[in-house]
Amino acid sequence: MDTLDQTTNMANTCFTSRPFPSESPGSRTELFVSDIHGEYEAFSHLMRSGCGAIWEVIEEAQKRGAFGEEFTQDDCRSLATLIYYPADKIAQETDMCIDMNAWLGQKSKQLLAVLRLLACIRTASELQESYPQDSIELFGPLMSAPCAQAGSCAASYIASHALEESISFVIALCETIQRLAVGNVHMVGDVYDRGPAPDLVVDELEKWPKLDVQWGNHDMLWMGASLGQPGCVANVVRICARYGNLSILRDTYGMDLSPLFEFAQTVYADDPCAAFGIKGSPDISEEELALSIKVQKAMAYIQFKVEARLIAENPSFGLEARNLLHHIDYEAGTVELDGVTHELLDKVFPTIDPADPYRMTPQEEAVMKHLQEAFIGCKRLQRHIKLFLDKGSLYKLDGNILLFHACVPLNADGTFKEVTIFGQTLKGKALYDAVEQYVRDAFKATDPVQRKRGLDFLWYLWLGEGSPLFAKSKMATFELYLIADKAARKEVKNPFYSLLENEEVIDSIFEEFGMDPAKSHIVCGHVPVKVKDGEDPAKCHGRVLIIDGGMSKAYQSTSGIAGFGLTLDSRGLWLAYLDPFCGTQTAIETNTDLGLHWRAID
Repeated sequence: MDTLDQTTNMANTCFTSRPFPSESPGSRTELFVSDIHGEYEAFSHLMRSGCGAIWEVIEEAQKRGAFGEEFTQDDCRSLATLIYYPADKIAQETDMCIDMNAWLGQKSKQLLAVLRLLACIRTASELQESYPQDSIELFGPLMSAPCAQAGSCAASYIASHALEESISFVIALCETIQRLAVGNVHMVGDVYDRGPAPDLVVDELEKWPKLDVQWGNHDMLWMGASLGQPGCVANVVRICARYGNLSILRDTYGMDLSPLFEFAQTVYADDPCAAFGIKGSPDISEEELALSIKVQKAMAYIQFKVEARLIAENPSFGLEARNLLHHIDYEAGTVELDGVTHELLDKVFPTIDPADPYRMTPQEEAVMKHLQEAFIGCKRLQRHIKLFLDKGSLYKLDGNILLFHACVPLNADGTFKEVTIFGQTLKGKALYDAVEQYVRDAFKATDPVQRKRGLDFLWYLWLGEGSPLFAKSKMATFELYLIADKAARKEVKNPFYSLLENEEVIDSIFEEFGMDPAKSHIVCGHVPVKVKDGEDPAKCHGRVLIIDGGMSKAYQSTSGIAGFGLTLDSRGLWLAYLDPFCGTQTAIETNTDLGLHWRAID
């Protein structure tokens, strides 16, 4: 791809081919991904392909003659697509093939060859775990028999069973290969927001038995919304509207948004909502686009009012400066911030009383109450959030790797930033541990005061300066909507990001978490790496790896690529730079794989 060729030159990055693993069971294969942001199709293909691992095995099998002398590269690509999308590929073949039993028998031999080669570089326990639970008695003998005999047994099974059973057998072979290609999956935060199908991403994650999740700031917002936390609910709905993704709430999660729609269309009926355009290019109708713009404005002002209440109830959060509605001169259409008067980009305020700007109207109160109940009552969302709670944490120590989504809050001199939470001052690992407890209190505390603190803290984690998940000086939602001046909009990153090349600072973080600085790595995401501008995702000689490469289409113009995949196995750490995905249907029809460009991490 031309874009990657250009960024390769600018970043002076050395891309190479990964060596095939030795034929002895090595360390478990681990895959690290972050910042999916609802881009299900690209993420699903990455998982189904084992981040390139399955293609490597197919190529190696071809080199060894496992498929016969006339097996071409096109044949390899077709076999790979069958493994990734077995039901779809079989359905496609059914429409064209005269003798499906013969085709299935041939494919079962090829798939078994791939599976057996993959088994050579996996442990016996990994192999056993990968078998379909209802087919262990069938798979065991096939894997232990000599190669030629195993292929004949597979073909005989196809020949002696009904077509439906044969298809199920081939699909089981494909899914076993998928499961065996990747052992542990580490989701380093931000499944939700921006993209169209976060629910399907979570459905995909539910399939993986060895999964851990490091909570991202967007995930935390949805976790809070699932509990009806008003600040989280308001932000989630506004963001869905901003990216033209209200269908996620209405259609995917089945929430009734009609009171909100009626309110927005009535109150803002003749309002052009000038400052509330949709981000990106969502595939929605003109009618849906117009509705999303009005809903976005409605939710923005509801959010500002809801957050003012939360700020008043939680003075220890130190967010008073984010209350900005009382700084507006409603007659002049201006706002004064830090001694500077700015003209507003939108001057229509039908729901604001200048004498009491943070008071919600009865209609706004009713809309918020309905939305809170909709989130709490959504069973599918509750199931998805339970996965985050059960499999998730704020950080994880995985061997010599420290995983977290955004940052360890630092001061400008590299020391750990002190953050006061409900009267308790914390920093470093102690801050992380306390934050995690507050998150779990929000879900499980029986004491109402403790539970309320946890709930409000979920919202703080979204926008608080001391939040390990936010990592900025302020959440400039008001300024981004209403002020043109870029200086007013600027969100200053925590010094963590400017100190990533400072070895002493990085060493201190490892020591704070009880790790050996000489052997350890940090893996995080949150901030898209600007590969197109020559930025390197590997900081401090590869000791810190930022793996947000813009899998979200909204950020691909910023990163210049379409995401990262990081793997760890007997070959060490390898970082894959991803090309934009062509889409599931195109991949199935044309046997197109995900473009990967590999880089070894020392």
